[in-house]
Amino acid sequence: MGPQRIVCLTEETTEWLYLLGEEHRIVGISGYTVRPRRARAEKPKVSHFLDGRIEQIVALEPDLVVGFSDMQAALADKLIRAGLNVLVTNQRSVRQIFDTLRLVASMVGAIDRAERWITGCLARHAQIAAAAAAWPRRPRVYFEEWDAPMISAIRWVSELIGIAGGDDVFPELAAQPMGRDRVVADALEPARRAPDVIVGSWCGKKFRPEHVAARAGWADVPAVRDGELHEVKSAEILQPGPAALTDGIEQLHRLFAAWAARHGAG
Repeated sequence: MGPQRIVCLTEETTEWLYLLGEEHRIVGISGYTVRPRRARAEKPKVSHFLDGRIEQIVALEPDLVVGFSDMQAALADKLIRAGLNVLVTNQRSVRQIFDTLRLVASMVGAIDRAERWITGCLARHAQIAAAAAAWPRRPRVYFEEWDAPMISAIRWVSELIGIAGGDDVFPELAAQPMGRDRVVADALEPARRAPDVIVGSWCGKKFRPEHVAARAGWADVPAVRDGELHEVKSAEILQPGPAALTDGIEQLHRLFAAWAARHGAG
């Protein structure tokens, strides 16, 4: 049986339950949910990322509320104090994302369906990695999660960059779980690391490649010189769930494959 009335405070749990065919269990979602599109029309929007409508959530009588990360600790505390069962996951790596998907699936009795999906996803990742292994060169990649301050890629994004055929220029920052610890303090450091491709995903706002290209001291960066500044929408790469493992990595791979075709032999 498992929980019958679930409130999802972040998008990845909503998308996962829809993929598993268990969307009937969802009674409330985050207002930031865009995947799947139909969820916005079908489910009440009861939370933002950092806070939520506590009375409305309680009125839905959920038997489980699912959130993500320390960023929702204050919201989770309010809901716990309101007497609700709350699960907050904290997945930061690709492996942890898969493990979290399995955990949610097990709670709703859908582990077989989950394993089939995960097996297919892992097989596709292997295909992508094998294709990238044939390239003469891999692009050096600067992934920017935010622009002011500049924040580099979180761990799962860095790992997906690697599977997709690129090399993250800030691997040491990717190892840091907190956004504040992934701030690039020196505005010239990304330029010094000479990325071939810059990917922007400015969590909730439009990436402006022209602003990046105009940064002082960045004119000679290979990515700027060659016009290799691209956007991957945050909903497709910065939520630690199905989207990043499918659409996110596919977009990265297409960008890197195109770069390899244009520049890889040089």
